[in-house]
Amino acid sequence: MKYIFLGLICLVFFGCKEENKAKDLSADDIINESIKVSGGEKFKNSVIRFNFRDKFYVARRSNGNATYIRIFAEGKDSIFDLMSSNNFERSVNNASVRLSDSLKILYSASVNSVHYFSVLPYGLNDKAVNKELLGEESINNENYYKIKVTFDEEGGGEDFEDVFVYWVNKKNFKVDYLAYSYNEDDDIGMRFRSAYNERYFEGIRIVNYDNYKSEKEIDLFDLGKAFENEQLKLLSKIELEHVEVELIE
Repeated sequence: MKYIFLGLICLVFFGCKEENKAKDLSADDIINESIKVSGGEKFKNSVIRFNFRDKFYVARRSNGNATYIRIFAEGKDSIFDLMSSNNFERSVNNASVRLSDSLKILYSASVNSVHYFSVLPYGLNDKAVNKELLGEESINNENYYKIKVTFDEEGGGEDFEDVFVYWVNKKNFKVDYLAYSYNEDDDIGMRFRSAYNERYFEGIRIVNYDNYKSEKEIDLFDLGKAFENEQLKLLSKIELEHVEVELIE
C-alpha cells in the first residue's frame, strides 16, 4: 500500500510539472516548435517546386537568401517571373519586360503570397513578425494553442496590416487551421483555412487547404468556432500538386 501511495504522489507531481511546463510556453515557443516539426532547419537550404492551379512555382532558399519563381502561360505567351529580396523581374517569351513600380509591387505580392502559404508556419519567426498567445481553444474535439500574428510595417511586406490567427495542435504542434483578415485596394475580407492531405518531402511538411469564407459578419478570432459550427462556406481548395523538394548544401 505504501508503494502504491508513493506511486500516486509521483504521478501527481510529474503530471503537475508537465502541466505547468505547457502553461509556461510562450507564443514564440509554440511557433518555433511548430516550425521544427514541419521541417525546421531544412527549409533554410532547400529548393521546393510545385504546381498551383495553372502555374508552376519554384522557391530556392539558401543561407538566408530566397529566390521565388513563377512560370505560366497567358494566351500564346510564356511568362517567367523572378522575385528576390529586393527585386522583381518579368520575362515574356524569354524577353525582359520593363514594369512600372506599381506592377512590380502587385506581381511581387501575388508571387510571394503563394510561396508564403506553401511553407507555413516557416517564416513566422522572422524579425517583423509579432506573436501573441490568445489562449487555448477546442475545435472538433481537438485542443489548440490560439496565436495571433501581426507584422511590423518595416520588413512586413506590402500586406503588413493583415492579421492572422493560427491554431496549433497541442499534441503535435502542427498548424491545422489558420485565419486571416486582409485589406486590399479591390477587396476587404477574411478567410479561414483547414489543412488536409499532409505529406512530407525530405522532412518538409506540405499540406493543402480547404479555403472558407463567412457570409455573415463574424469576428476574425471567432472563425474557429464558426467553422466547428458549420457556419462557413467552402470557397476554394488550395492544392499544391507535383511537389518536389531538394535539400541543398
